[in-house]
Amino acid sequence: MLKAVELPTSKYYEWKKRFGIPNQHNGKIPRDFWLAPWEKEAIVDFKRKHPDEGYKRLTYMMMDQDIVAVSPSTTYRHLRMAGLTSNWNKKSSGTKKKGFTQPLKPHEHWHMDISYINFRGTFLFLICVLDGYSRFIVHHDLRVNMQEYDVELVLQEALEKYPHATPRIISDNGPQFISKEFKSFIKFNGLKHARTSVNHPQSNGKLEAFHGNIKTECIRLESFIDLEDARAKVAEYIRKYNHQRLHSGIGFVTPFDMLTGRAETVFKERDEKLEKARQRRKENYQKKYRKSA
Repeated sequence: MLKAVELPTSKYYEWKKRFGIPNQHNGKIPRDFWLAPWEKEAIVDFKRKHPDEGYKRLTYMMMDQDIVAVSPSTTYRHLRMAGLTSNWNKKSSGTKKKGFTQPLKPHEHWHMDISYINFRGTFLFLICVLDGYSRFIVHHDLRVNMQEYDVELVLQEALEKYPHATPRIISDNGPQFISKEFKSFIKFNGLKHARTSVNHPQSNGKLEAFHGNIKTECIRLESFIDLEDARAKVAEYIRKYNHQRLHSGIGFVTPFDMLTGRAETVFKERDEKLEKARQRRKENYQKKYRKSA
């Protein structure tokens, strides 16, 4: 009969498979095969529990916690319909420089910098060592001084954690980093040192961004009782930053995942969750309209 009406077999079975489902050739097909009501509610509820998180980080947090598996664009669309998005435009200065060649594995580049922290009418100094590949805070200390000795001590403790690492140290042109003592320390440990361009802190932007985050998300929100309390709260934030907070610059995985090589596994698990969720929604949609037909 198919030969008589000149209808290809493949076309016939395609039509048979679609029997009972509305024709959508010329209609818009919603993404993710129509999210279930509970999924839409879960997205909105999760945003309300994490109001400071952007929609992309929110998407991957939900996926990793097995709450809802959707794409970032789907999360944004439903948050916008719920009135839970904020509109802002980040303008580029147009003078951005390329900076250093990006590292291809952990412990190739270690960024160092010092950040001032207000404390009882004076300052504490947060000295950090950040791995440029993974954004992992290798070591840090909250100190009452910021002399060459303080910087060298923090770097020495970082090197003791990873004795086989021979990173290139990247810093700004602060007096601690251009001193003869620091140069001798670098040479003694068999390291190389690169300084950023004068008046261009963006070359050390990975650590500058971290210092901005810790001030916004921890230091300005806390009230420190004493030095030990300040050190404890800063250490707790850095622990969460390294092991829990999803970092936008490395594909929304944690710095620890990136440092240990687990990032690819996380990406694969997310893709599998997203595909399973889409297939489940598609099957539910087809069952719904076959029953109604």
